[in-house]
Amino acid sequence: MNFLKKQSPVRIISLGFALVILIGSVLLSLPCSIRDGVTLRYIDALYMSTSAVCVTGLLTVDAGDTFTPLGQFFLGMLIQVGGLGVTAVGTGVILAMGKKINLKARNLIREAGNLDSGKGVIRFIRLVFLTTVTFELAGALSFLVFRKNFPPLKAAGVSLFHSVASFNNSGFDILGGGQNLIPYQDDVLLNVVTCALVIFGGIGFLVIREVIAKRFRWKKLSMHAKVVLFMSLVLTAAGTVLLKLTEDITWMGAFFTSVSARTAGFSTFPLGSFSGAGLLTVIVLMVIGASPGSTGGGIKTTTCYVLLEGIRSSATNTSEKAFRYAVPADPFRNAAVITLLTIGIVLS
Repeated sequence: MNFLKKQSPVRIISLGFALVILIGSVLLSLPCSIRDGVTLRYIDALYMSTSAVCVTGLLTVDAGDTFTPLGQFFLGMLIQVGGLGVTAVGTGVILAMGKKINLKARNLIREAGNLDSGKGVIRFIRLVFLTTVTFELAGALSFLVFRKNFPPLKAAGVSLFHSVASFNNSGFDILGGGQNLIPYQDDVLLNVVTCALVIFGGIGFLVIREVIAKRFRWKKLSMHAKVVLFMSLVLTAAGTVLLKLTEDITWMGAFFTSVSARTAGFSTFPLGSFSGAGLLTVIVLMVIGASPGSTGGGIKTTTCYVLLEGIRSSATNTSEKAFRYAVPADPFRNAAVITLLTIGIVLS
């Protein structure tokens, strides 16, 4: 405990993620988690656990063909913890036990949730859990699709797992066969439900809370909410048009790929068959990713907006503004550093 007290909030959060990943790898390696006749190396279990907690959607084994229902449950919980954040989940457990949150824990929540201050963090955590449960239960509507191919109990499990994976932008599936959602590329209901979950999970809990509190009135939204919603709309629309122009896919497929590419990782068309132009579009969307305080990754939509606005203001010698709000110079420098570091890591 003394060791943890000396650590910074960011380091504690990182250690928490590492611990969850290690525990998850052990749980996925248990005999009860692996199907009969299937051999799972520990390195693959570790990789799957890491991918689930970091909600990347990258796989070394097929989750549907490798894991038992219990193993799939463990995988779903790792995705849930990764999407919500270790700090948020830990705080939720403490609150459920009726215990108080100390100042150290509040600082951790503030750091993990990208909050401006430590005020209202408990309300924020409760909102996170309420929002998550609401959307994931609503997303289980995909049961109507999966029951056509699976027995009722299996369809219920698949739909719930898919809902969790979609809202947390993880891209995992337990359908088996390594096909992801390609067999459902023409199913309108599943495409719409999945995209809705990915979008709401990707815009962030703060924006969802604000939009509801301001009753969907654009003029009353904060600069942050406006930037997130504007960039999400622009990126989705631009990605859809570019993918439709470069690939031989339907408009629904282009829209789904544009939405999913930014953080989720689901696919209804094989990306391996995409052209260089199509893959470049997907890569750009992947790098930008979701929004701050969301379940997704990437450099964030706000970072992209600030960077583009800074470039525009420098080229035109005008002040940096975001929906009539002045943008300080520091965010532009931070955005430039984040983007350059990301490009450097990707290219290396």
